[in-house]
Amino acid sequence: MHIAIIDEMNNSILYIVTVLIWGSTWLAIEYQLGVVEPEVSIVYRYVVAALVLFAWCKVRGLSLRFKARDHVYFVLLGLLLFSLNYIFAYHAQVYITSALAAIAFSTMLWINIFLSRIFFGTRATPRVLIGALLGIVGIIVLFAPQIESVALTDTVLFGSVMALAGALTASCGNMVSQSAQKRSLPVVETNTWGMFYGAILTGIVALVGGHEFNFDATFTYITSLVYLAIFGSVIAFGAYLTLLGRIGAHKAGYVTVMFPVVAVILSMAFEGLQLSQTIVIGTVLVLLGNLLVLKKDA
Repeated sequence: MHIAIIDEMNNSILYIVTVLIWGSTWLAIEYQLGVVEPEVSIVYRYVVAALVLFAWCKVRGLSLRFKARDHVYFVLLGLLLFSLNYIFAYHAQVYITSALAAIAFSTMLWINIFLSRIFFGTRATPRVLIGALLGIVGIIVLFAPQIESVALTDTVLFGSVMALAGALTASCGNMVSQSAQKRSLPVVETNTWGMFYGAILTGIVALVGGHEFNFDATFTYITSLVYLAIFGSVIAFGAYLTLLGRIGAHKAGYVTVMFPVVAVILSMAFEGLQLSQTIVIGTVLVLLGNLLVLKKDA
């Protein structure tokens, strides 16, 4: 898929691309944990992504010259969306299951609705609010079998707080992106600089934390890293942030509710997860909420 095509996609395709790719990145992130510290893996991910985007801009003749005040947006985007967000997310999955992480991150939809009201005066319609509520309930039902036996230990609580912090910082990054697009800053070039700054800022965090910049030269680590950099970052963020600029963060944020459904479907296909009543009911609720949130306003 060529990056230039993203601008020409309609909203439905942008949404589907984002959901399908991000729905599969949860599994890829699991292969990143272990040998290499999370912060270091994030640095590698966004160094690769930024280099790809810099090369793309060069080939396409896209100017990367911007005013100093524009770089304030790029740094903020890098800090919130391409650095802190993932530091929290990667560390959360060390302490809690992907099910709990998915539920925590799905709250980004509500945070987006709240912050959009504060920063942009966007009023979410009753239909959007009901759809968001259905989506969150659906996610809880979907993962109920995996969380009912979880004990509220200090580590589970810590991991959940980390995941919620990731959702909050990602939502703040959404606000920065929407504001940048309102200033007519192009998505591809903005992401290029944002990922560049995100890699640098995460690298500083890694160095301050005393983490070794080692590398796991296994097939699973390298392929998951490439997938996360190219598909999970370059393509998915390009699609999502373009969609966000078109329909607003309060609606685009529903992807955080949809991609756990994709993760469950992939688990059924590749990991032997059995179809159950809770999976069916949870998925139906999420899809109904999806229809309400993304339905065009009259």
